[in-house]
Amino acid sequence: MPHVVVKLYSGRSAQQKQALAHAITRAVTTTLGSGEESVSVGIEDVEPKDWASRVYEPDIVDKPETIFKQPGYDPR
Repeated sequence: MPHVVVKLYSGRSAQQKQALAHAITRAVTTTLGSGEESVSVGIEDVEPKDWASRVYEPDIVDKPETIFKQPGYDPR
């Protein structure tokens, strides 16, 4: 039962978010062999000014064991 949460800068359209959710679903089903019905995708908008405190610190810096692709930036 894969559940994927994507956090991104606010301002993307609903169509872009839907396309991203479909692409992620395809990647998960292809890679893990899961059925599409078992995959869920959440997308959260984050204001750029809040990125470091709401995403970078708690989700990346504080949880290094969960990061399988490191970002190429450091907003601090």
